Amino acid sequence: MDADVRADKPGVCPRCGMKLVLKIPERMEYPLEVVCSPQPLRPGQPSHFVFHVLDPDSNKTVRNFEIVHEKLMHLFIVSENLEYFAHEHPVLQPDGTFSLALTLPFGGMYRLLADFYPSGAVPQLALSTIFVSGVSPSVKLAPSSTSCAAANLSASLRTDPPELLAGLESRLTYSLTPSEDLQLYLGVWGHMLAVSSDLIDMLHVHPFLVSAKGASGAAAVLRDVPQIGGDIQFNIIFPRPGLYRIWTQFQRSGVVNTTVFTVPVKAL
Repeated sequence: MDADVRADKPGVCPRCGMKLVLKIPERMEYPLEVVCSPQPLRPGQPSHFVFHVLDPDSNKTVRNFEIVHEKLMHLFIVSENLEYFAHEHPVLQPDGTFSLALTLPFGGMYRLLADFYPSGAVPQLALSTIFVSGVSPSVKLAPSSTSCAAANLSASLRTDPPELLAGLESRLTYSLTPSEDLQLYLGVWGHMLAVSSDLIDMLHVHPFLVSAKGASGAAAVLRDVPQIGGDIQFNIIFPRPGLYRIWTQFQRSGVVNTTVFTVPVKAL
C-alpha cells in the first residue's frame, strides 16, 4: 500500500503493517466492474452489489486476493452531497466476485472507492460511479474544523501548514479525547478518506506518526502497543484546490468512531 517504503530485510510496512515483498511486480490497473440490482436503484430500498475484479491481460474475473488490513476488499461509498459515508467490506464468493447488500439513503450519484490486492500484482485503488433514482438533497458545503464528536470520543484537528496548499504535503493531526483505550482498527490506528467537493478526487490515507502521551514516535514503534494516548498524524497531498470533506475512523473500547471535517485547500 505504501510503495515508497523500503527495507534491507524481510518484515512489515511500518505504516500499514502489510508484509513487505522481495520484488515489486509491474504496476498494472485491474478494472473493477460493478453490477447493482434491482434496477433502477431507489433510495431506501435494499440493493445487492456484485463486484468483478478483471485481470488486465485475460479480462477474466480474478479469484485470488491478498488480505489488506484484515479484509480482502475495502469499499468506501460517498453520496454526491457528501452527507453519506460508508466503509464496507464486500464478501468474496466462490466465483471470485465480491458481494454486498446495501441500502442507500439518497437519490443521485454515489462515488465508490475499492481497495483490494490481487495475488501476484500490486495493491489497487479502483474508482466507480453509480446512480440512484431521484435527486440528492442539496447541502451547502462549508469549512468545518472545530471539534467533532463521534460515538465515544471527540476529535480536534490541526493542520500544518495552517493554510493547506494543493500539490504540497500537508500534515493533519488529530487530538482524540478521551485518549485512553484507543485500539488498532483493521490493522492501523486510523483510516482516512478525503474527497473533493466535486467527487473527482478520493484519497485513502493511513497514519504516518502516532504521538504517545506527548512523545513523538513512528507508527512502527507503537504498532504493537494495545493502548495509546496522544495525537495521530496523517500526511496527505491534496491534488487540486477546493473544499475537501474528510472522514477519519478510529476505534476506542471496541467502538468504531467516524469523525468528519471539511477543509479548504488553496492553489499554490
